[in-house]
Amino acid sequence: MQLFDSHCHLDASEFDPDRSEVIARAQAAGVISQVVPAVTAASWPKLRQVCAMAPGLHAAYGLHPMFLDEHRPEHLQQLRDWVERESPCAIGECGLDFFVESLDPETQRSYFQGQLQLAREFDLPLIVHARRAVDEVILRIRRIGGLRGVVHSFSGSPEQARQLWELGFLIGLGGPLTYPRANRLRGLVTQMPLEHLLLETDAPDQPDAGIRGQRNEPARLLDILQTVAELRQQPAREIAAQTTANAQRLFNR
Repeated sequence: MQLFDSHCHLDASEFDPDRSEVIARAQAAGVISQVVPAVTAASWPKLRQVCAMAPGLHAAYGLHPMFLDEHRPEHLQQLRDWVERESPCAIGECGLDFFVESLDPETQRSYFQGQLQLAREFDLPLIVHARRAVDEVILRIRRIGGLRGVVHSFSGSPEQARQLWELGFLIGLGGPLTYPRANRLRGLVTQMPLEHLLLETDAPDQPDAGIRGQRNEPARLLDILQTVAELRQQPAREIAAQTTANAQRLFNR
């Protein structure tokens, strides 16, 4: 089976001691491609170097809302320059996070809006973080129009998922789905059209139930696939083929 990890922070410092081995384990597990989204402007050069380590590692550049203190208004212009020069597979990770109270909502909105506009201008997909902010994310996507992308680590309702699909967005699901108490996510993945699903690890974060509390890595995508297959009572090969095709189509990789 060929798998596509649609969201993995392979450039994170947690992988510095053994990044080559992590990549090798992912390849051995059938993970042929990974999207590596940035979180800050300072991280872009390292991310570019990491994605040059092996075929199938695809860079995305953006400004993550949880790192608001590290962003500066001029970073949006720098992001434009990077997109023009590097031809990334997507813009992101960007979005809104209303769970962390210390993150100023208006400043978040400013950076998110700037990245939405860049995605429209360069005709690139978006990798969106939306925590307790799905409704506003949907509203802002709809206002600009002509956008596509993925809301990763989706935690919204089936109705919100449907609205995103209608706008051209997929949803990314990963480790949280593997926990038995994740009833809403499990119900969603059981009923949703498979053409709107992407698989992700969000490594080194969001470990699946089999490695609770440990460092996550892209090879664990196989365990997420198996969970989806069991919940949908569908062959894993079919799910792998469809979700990989979904990712390849969205990211043009």
